[in-house]
Amino acid sequence: MSDGPAGPRGPARPDDVVELRVHGVSAPSAAQVLARPLVHQVAGDRSAGFFRPRPPCAEVTGPSGLTTVEAYRWSDLPSGTAVRTLSLLFLLPFMLLNVAVWMRPGDPPSDAVVRSLCRVLGLSLTVLFVLAAAGIALDLVAWQCMSSPACLSGRNWLSWLGERPAGLRLAVLSLVPAAAIGLIWWGSTRPGRAFTAFRPPEGTASRHPLSTVGQWEAEPLVGRLRSIHIAAAFATLDVSLLAARAAQGASAATVVLAVATAAVLATCVVLLCTPPLIDQAPANRQLDRAARVLRMIAIGLTIVVPAHLLAAPTRWHEGGGLPGYGSTLTCLFVAHFGLLAALAAVLLFSRGRQPGRQPLIGLGTLAAAATATGIAVAFSAEIVHVAADFLDRSAATAEGMVPRAPRAYTWAIYGFFRAALITLVVAGLVTLISRPGRSRTAAAIVARDFPDAPAEAMPRLRQVQQAIVRARFTERLFPLAVLYAGLIGLGAATTAIDLLALYPGDALERNVQVPAGLVDFAIRLGGYTIAATMLGLVVGGIFAYRTAAFRRYVGVLWDLATFWPRAAHPFAPPCYAERAVPELARRITYLVGSGNAVLIAGYSHGSVLVAATILQLPPQVSGRVALLTYCSPLRRFYARLFPAYIDDDMMQEVGDRVGWRWLNLWRDTDGIGGWIFSPHRPDEPVTVTGPSATVDRRLRDPSDLVAPPGDSVPPPIKGHWPYEDEPFTEATRELAERLREPTDPGPDPADRAGP
Repeated sequence: MSDGPAGPRGPARPDDVVELRVHGVSAPSAAQVLARPLVHQVAGDRSAGFFRPRPPCAEVTGPSGLTTVEAYRWSDLPSGTAVRTLSLLFLLPFMLLNVAVWMRPGDPPSDAVVRSLCRVLGLSLTVLFVLAAAGIALDLVAWQCMSSPACLSGRNWLSWLGERPAGLRLAVLSLVPAAAIGLIWWGSTRPGRAFTAFRPPEGTASRHPLSTVGQWEAEPLVGRLRSIHIAAAFATLDVSLLAARAAQGASAATVVLAVATAAVLATCVVLLCTPPLIDQAPANRQLDRAARVLRMIAIGLTIVVPAHLLAAPTRWHEGGGLPGYGSTLTCLFVAHFGLLAALAAVLLFSRGRQPGRQPLIGLGTLAAAATATGIAVAFSAEIVHVAADFLDRSAATAEGMVPRAPRAYTWAIYGFFRAALITLVVAGLVTLISRPGRSRTAAAIVARDFPDAPAEAMPRLRQVQQAIVRARFTERLFPLAVLYAGLIGLGAATTAIDLLALYPGDALERNVQVPAGLVDFAIRLGGYTIAATMLGLVVGGIFAYRTAAFRRYVGVLWDLATFWPRAAHPFAPPCYAERAVPELARRITYLVGSGNAVLIAGYSHGSVLVAATILQLPPQVSGRVALLTYCSPLRRFYARLFPAYIDDDMMQEVGDRVGWRWLNLWRDTDGIGGWIFSPHRPDEPVTVTGPSATVDRRLRDPSDLVAPPGDSVPPPIKGHWPYEDEPFTEATRELAERLREPTDPGPDPADRAGP
């Protein structure tokens, strides 16, 4: 980043107020953020930077006439290239699990346990990734298809290896999952390098957990996690090969290799279950060296194990699926259930020790972890099923397919479909049941906002009311997510039935009298649903990269999830806040040091970025800063999903640091943003007192029901869209004037922050 000297790349003039705008997710251009046709970059690079209007072509001051407008555009940090955008399909489970560890409740006794469970669950997803690749290359192709003349018929690209011994086939095709491991290893080391040079200014005083975002030295932890996951990945491949070899008769060498592989996997789990050790500062070179040695041992075993298979007898007892593969997969799914159940128990126990806790607060970890697990299992199952279907399209049923995917995957698809179906049905019921209450609330809001609506405005009035009804459904999403988490855990438990060698249709028809045909139809429909979801992510990734307007919707999940550093899974996308927050802090420090005051305006998710930034400013800088947030999800979403990092203490400290020069604008029609301290609705009692009571300002939306003079349509319902209208102008004018007033720096706000 280049902050440059004052002049064309610096402030307009000393003692000015710079209105620094920070956009939300997927902003299309700096010109749109500034609402100016021509802009030029004053700091930063092509990935992220600061922009101002060109003085010869447009006015430099903001709409209030008291500020110099500047925009920080960061939307290219989490998006990147087309390949990185398309990788959302494969990185989505890892990304969700990484977010889950940040959703943990702020309960110190359970914190280490939650982190450990999330990290072990993340390790199991890496194991699942390798097993899916091994299932296609080793089970379906090398073991089943290459031993079937019917499968090899007409496939010259497979028949060249079909007459070879099974040990040779497994050894050669083990290169496929090994290459997949190498690819994801290479991909996980590249993206984060662009953020390592950005660090916050010295003198950060806050001790709140949110202030660590951007300061945290993430790369040492990510490097250790990466070494552990790579070691476990290669060990999983070795387990698949050794299980097939042991089925032919376990020799002494097979036993020794199996014990060594099990020791590698056990060491990986133990390391992840010791957060005080794995989370140590970068100076612990011994720990880093130990993790790398563990990785090298696993790679060495992966070289030795295929060689051991080549030395095995030429005659193998072939038939059915790859020996040991199906049972390994089933045990992994049962382990998923055990880990999710343990996570639920820990979270519910910690909630029980905190009386007065809001419903479902802190359970976001469970919902995100279960969703990540369910998506990973569903995607893996469908990919293996599609590969099996490609190799044998002549089979009329799944039972008759040669090669055939393991039953555990079939049970997994059935569990995914059941969880999705039940959640959708419950969501529909919740929508219908809650609609009268939401409608009554919306009607009361509309009646207060438009008490004297003319008769011709009744259709428009109903549109406004419906917008509020839809916006108030957001609160119902959290219980539905927890319900889905429970159903996913139940689905993982039912895969244990596969240990009894039962097919879903036959088992359910025999025990609960559900027709087998109906179960088979549900499995096929579940497979189609998963395939459609995967195709939708691919198409969405393509259009999100090529079309800026479409990326506004597709990129929301990516932008929100990659705000948090990688602390649970090293293959998740890198954290852009590691650059954005320090870069904002440095720019604000530079502007204040140049004699300017800064009015920082954060829209939507940008308000989270600016809150983390303010916590990193020294008192002499934050004393010259004012804050304007609008459409902010800080209270409505982040305080519920990330209670350990977004709470009342954090928001109080932000207010203290800026001397309560803070205004938050929100609308009832907004389904994402909302109030921060108090809604301040008319005819409602005041819920807060003191300086925080002056922060929130509710805006009527729309501004009127009828078309103004000179127009043919009424004002639009803005909802969550950004705005530069009269209330926004008034807020910037008020904050700019307050910044120009002499202030007493007062006590250091860090003095009120807890340890």
